[in-house]
Amino acid sequence: MAQSERLIGLDNDQIEIIAFRLQGQEFCVMTKAIREIRGWSPSTPVPRSPREMLGVMNLRGVVIPVIDLASKLGMAPTTPTERSAIVVAEIHTMVVGLLVDQVSDILSVKGSQIQAIPDVGISIDRSFSDGIITHDNSMICFLNLAGMFRADDAQAYAA
Repeated sequence: MAQSERLIGLDNDQIEIIAFRLQGQEFCVMTKAIREIRGWSPSTPVPRSPREMLGVMNLRGVVIPVIDLASKLGMAPTTPTERSAIVVAEIHTMVVGLLVDQVSDILSVKGSQIQAIPDVGISIDRSFSDGIITHDNSMICFLNLAGMFRADDAQAYAA
């Protein structure tokens, strides 16, 4: 689905987002995809899992995969600290924990604040992002979790 199709009708609507940091950069996702935010705790590794999967954790009796979001985005792997957080999200029918450096804020923005990623003459996979939000003299990359994780990724992350 193209970026414009995902954002149709959101121009004047308020969108609730959760902003977080990954390796010094700001990113955000819609809050409606988020179940909860947890402090960092180590996960149990799973042999031969995808490189971005740190392992699994027990979330109130349910085992869920924990994904290093920076690694999923093609960045260097995250080294967790005491400020790191696990953002538990529901994507398609899958519940996953997303490791981030720290949660920054929960914001309400207008759909019109989301600007397209500029065309720079090279191929960019736009399925991971719905655009850029300018906020308080900074820019926040607005991630599309449904575009980042296919519906069949649940099998790849299954323990």
